[in-house]
Amino acid sequence: MLGFAGGGTAPELHFISGGGLPVPALLKVAAAVLPYVDYIHLRDKQLPAGAQYETVMELHRAGIPLASIMVNDRLDVALAAGAGGVQLAGHSLPASAARRAAPSLRIGCSVHSPAEAALAAEAGADYCLFGHVFATSSKAGLPGRGLGMLRETVHSCPVPVIAIGGIRPDNAGDIIRSGAQGIAVLSGISGSPDPAEQAQAYRRAINEAWQERR
Repeated sequence: MLGFAGGGTAPELHFISGGGLPVPALLKVAAAVLPYVDYIHLRDKQLPAGAQYETVMELHRAGIPLASIMVNDRLDVALAAGAGGVQLAGHSLPASAARRAAPSLRIGCSVHSPAEAALAAEAGADYCLFGHVFATSSKAGLPGRGLGMLRETVHSCPVPVIAIGGIRPDNAGDIIRSGAQGIAVLSGISGSPDPAEQAQAYRRAINEAWQERR
């Protein structure tokens, strides 16, 4: 399913690794879900730059195309490793600065409102990662922003919007029907007893909803 980066011809499925997932386990999960996902994000705030770089190289040696690897926060690591893109958080470099430094890199920005999404797109983001849409254990006690705000964000943002937060196969279709270009999943895949089967379930759900939307 790789190769739909921003083309608008199919929904995107992003798998995001979480901190605490050992590299051998990440390599195993990444290889298993590769047939069903478009991007694999390396997100581990505890890893120093050198370790992040080596992890990207290990993913590549395990068969993950560099173009399909997104590095969280670290533009330097993404550039040095030849990764496909960088995912910028609120504390990261501004999208405009990242765009000047890396004109051809795919740049995603994490946003939490329609206004933030519009500003990120204006600054040079290729897509916006909006969340959290539904309640999630990673944001304990915080209600989800909901499908209504997701729709507002899509309408305010001239670049694709990828939704994250509390997304399961049984509600993933609602995300796509609300106008999002795709979904991003962390523990919904990595925490499953069978990550490949779960990734396939997400893929099936968003593809079916995409066909309904066309």
